[in-house]
Amino acid sequence: MIQSRPALKPVFRFISVIGIVKAAVFPGLLLAAAGLLSACVEQNYDQGYVEKPVDEIYDSALDSLKANDYTAAAKLFDEVERQHPYSSWATKSQLMAAYSYYLGTSYDDAVIALEHFIQLHPSNKDVPYAYYLKGLSYYEQISDVSRDQAMTKSAMSAFKELITRFPQSKYARDAKVKLDLTVDHLAGKEMAIGRYYQKQKQYLAAINRFRRVVEKYQSTTHVPEALTRLAESYMALGLVGEAKKVTAVLGYNFPGSEWYVDSYELVTGKQIRPKENANWYEVWKPDQGPRVRPINTMAPPPWYKVWGLDEAKKKTGTPKTPKQGKDQAAKPAPQAEKEAGKEAGKEEAWYKFW
Repeated sequence: MIQSRPALKPVFRFISVIGIVKAAVFPGLLLAAAGLLSACVEQNYDQGYVEKPVDEIYDSALDSLKANDYTAAAKLFDEVERQHPYSSWATKSQLMAAYSYYLGTSYDDAVIALEHFIQLHPSNKDVPYAYYLKGLSYYEQISDVSRDQAMTKSAMSAFKELITRFPQSKYARDAKVKLDLTVDHLAGKEMAIGRYYQKQKQYLAAINRFRRVVEKYQSTTHVPEALTRLAESYMALGLVGEAKKVTAVLGYNFPGSEWYVDSYELVTGKQIRPKENANWYEVWKPDQGPRVRPINTMAPPPWYKVWGLDEAKKKTGTPKTPKQGKDQAAKPAPQAEKEAGKEAGKEEAWYKFW
């Protein structure tokens, strides 16, 4: 016997009706809300976007750049590319936007804009400048040697790429100078770490850092100090032979360096520099007092004194000529006149004031 389906209870009937109403009403509400939201977004977009001629936007961006408003200038240069992407002004605006970001110290935005320019226009004539500006954006963020040197490495990589790809560029020369500075900075970082390990008496770790400076950064100014620190670390470990080898290398490459003198004195135990006084103001020997020079009151006045000539003559006295005795023969007349002329010439010298 087939049984009929039991009738729904009133509660279940009510829930089913609510579900049907939801299924019929909610999609309409969602569509209405989506349409209203899109209308608002479209209205706001229409209010922010105002199409202008490309030359007008570019001139406005230049005016902002001259007024040192770098943020507004960068936005206007980006607007040129957004409104007129296929014009010749768009390419210039990309580079000018990066330059505006660089002047406004927004270095990360500048690097992003420059990489975008290099990828889109690899054969453009301004690509060397883009690489140079990219290196400068990293170079300006280099911090002290006590901090992380990620920016220093990025700047070194950018300058190397510029020098490799465009060696004849007018930016390559300055890039080489800054590349040397970045390499020297990285060597300084290694020296700072090595000094810290040496101070903590971790000589093996210090030796590894100093050897890295000598082997990897040979053209830097830190090599003489690194060799001296190596000698000190070897001596601290009792490796006298290694210390002597390092000192010999230091003396061969930097014979007149103060670091070589320090290393030589450390290894040999001999003192090369003369002993200095305990106090800089002691100009006499410790067992003696200061020597006072007596003042000669009868000395003639200095050359620069042009007054008080009579008093000076009275104190010093004028030289008297010896009287000719009876037994002395008179000099010949020509010789006497010649000597008289010499004496007159001496008295008329320009540099004698009295």
